[in-house]
Amino acid sequence: MTLDSEIKNQSSNEEAEDIIDEESEEESSEETTDLKELQEMTEVGLFYGKKKSKTHPKMKKFVLTTRNGVEIFDLTETIKQLDKAIVFIKEINEKKGKILVVGTQPAAKAAVKDFSEGFNFPYVTNKWVGGVLTNFGIVRKRVDKFSKLKADKESGRLAKYNKKEMSKINREMEKMDFLFSGIEKMDAMPNAILIFNPKVHMTALREAKKMNIPVVAILNSDSDPKTIDYPIAANDNAEKSIKFILEKIKEGVK
Repeated sequence: MTLDSEIKNQSSNEEAEDIIDEESEEESSEETTDLKELQEMTEVGLFYGKKKSKTHPKMKKFVLTTRNGVEIFDLTETIKQLDKAIVFIKEINEKKGKILVVGTQPAAKAAVKDFSEGFNFPYVTNKWVGGVLTNFGIVRKRVDKFSKLKADKESGRLAKYNKKEMSKINREMEKMDFLFSGIEKMDAMPNAILIFNPKVHMTALREAKKMNIPVVAILNSDSDPKTIDYPIAANDNAEKSIKFILEKIKEGVK
């Protein structure tokens, strides 16, 4: 490890310890606060918000302090929000319902796919297709076409086409796979939607609200929590942070 890396890691660890100290002082009267969980949350950078200048007014109640112009979340509030969301998700899962998980950022793709497939939930990690919720029937027909093409290719029924025709079909299937692979098995509207960074996925959020589908969202300090049914104030764009949240949901639901 280089000297610069050691200094950076030491600085990060010291900042995490300072955050825990502030959280502990703020909640010293609440014995239920899990200090170990707070430690884990600080280690993955869950407490990092956006620059103070970008803070949405309605997110201020979830902010503990500001460091070097960056908002620092009150993780005791984040724990409460996460616990509430887990209860909701668990109820849906126990009733064999489905939750559509959305995270197209590079930091979210792998974790969202792994989590969703573990619960057999539909997911979107590449691109949100407009109308997935508001025009579900139309989009479903396109997904069914994709499924049929895959089945036909596997069975050899596409062998009748020449090289040029197959090249065109393969290009179409690659595009469909990019758009529909995560929602191929979503044969009905989801019972809820879980979004990482709603500001990046505004179309998904608007469609869910229009269709009265409950929204769970991990959102940063620049988002409006009033548009979310189950908001979780946290760093929504870091791989470690996203993995931590999904792992906690997984532990709480199973």
